Amino acid sequence: MTGATAPGGGRRLLPWSTPDGRPCYLLGGGGGRVSRLADEAENAQLGMAAELLGHAGDMLGDRRVTRDQLRYLAARLAESLHDVHRVALSRGDRLPGPERFDEGEGGTAAAEG
Repeated sequence: MTGATAPGGGRRLLPWSTPDGRPCYLLGGGGGRVSRLADEAENAQLGMAAELLGHAGDMLGDRRVTRDQLRYLAARLAESLHDVHRVALSRGDRLPGPERFDEGEGGTAAAEG
């Protein structure tokens, strides 16, 4: 689901932060330029994570790898995991939950109160 916000026109967690580390959100319909940039950034982050996992597998199988190289790998893996976690949260927030299904679709609607 590309370019979508949370059902009901909510907010989308973006794949970048403010300079001081706070999360950024997109409000509105989600079909504009910022939404497309966010989609591209998420896809790049997921692609880099896949490449890093392959590299990690190679390094962990090599007995000549140094402690410093493993420490560098661990730091990059942690950064990548942070990015992938943010993508998962963003995309998960945009999925319809059970309370959002229409009764005509075989689901039930839950009301707060």
